[in-house]
Amino acid sequence: MSFLLDAEITKQEMIGPGHYRLNLLAPDIAAAARPGQFLQVRCGSTLDPFLRRPISINAVDRENGEVALFYRVAGRGTALLTQKAQGEPVSLLGPLGRGFSLPKSQARVAVVSGGIGIAPLYFLLLELAVFGVSADVFLGAATAGQLFFTKEIKGLGHRVEPATDDGSAGYHGLVTDLFAENMARSSEYAMIYGCGPGGMQRRLAEIIKEFGVSGELSLEERMGCGVGACLSCVCKTGSEGSIQYRRVCTEGPVFPAGEVVWA
Repeated sequence: MSFLLDAEITKQEMIGPGHYRLNLLAPDIAAAARPGQFLQVRCGSTLDPFLRRPISINAVDRENGEVALFYRVAGRGTALLTQKAQGEPVSLLGPLGRGFSLPKSQARVAVVSGGIGIAPLYFLLLELAVFGVSADVFLGAATAGQLFFTKEIKGLGHRVEPATDDGSAGYHGLVTDLFAENMARSSEYAMIYGCGPGGMQRRLAEIIKEFGVSGELSLEERMGCGVGACLSCVCKTGSEGSIQYRRVCTEGPVFPAGEVVWA
């Protein structure tokens, strides 16, 4: 079930250059939200900008009725959102979309994140910890200062393997290269989850297919309405030689790794 409501900001903080975490009091959304879903957020105080911005749900506190969003300033809308302060209302529509499938056993899983892709994956890691599932988390970023939530993830009992493009922390190189090396040594995962830039996810899908492991990927696409009406966020999917166009906002953003056509 989705809701259209005004939520009060309980906290907003910059946790890195151009990266913010926004906490909102929204008990109905907190109760209904599942990892991988997102909210359509009105960033300004008027209808300008007219379109809401899709932002992944980063965490929920169901006991206190709070929802956390983690976002990067990418344009005028998100820049306006950074100006909102504690106590102000924000119009939300959600939770929306298809989320991640939680594993049916407590077997170990892998989570592969690139950049801002950690936004929905952190919520997933919170839920996995609740169900007693341990994850190997391959956390990729451009530089050490953008390896967000590392301490929190370790505190949940998950193992973190960082990778940075500039070599300032962990593995020097792409997170998918680090993950491929790990898979070559041991590929005994019940599920692989991923989110990040398109090129990273395309490579991750190839690795998942190569090792024959089940996987799910959360796609990042521009959206207009967020409810499947405008068709601005369609992606190609295929099975058995047939191509289908599916809406990321309603039939995603999470898809089985083998269904997405990247070409």
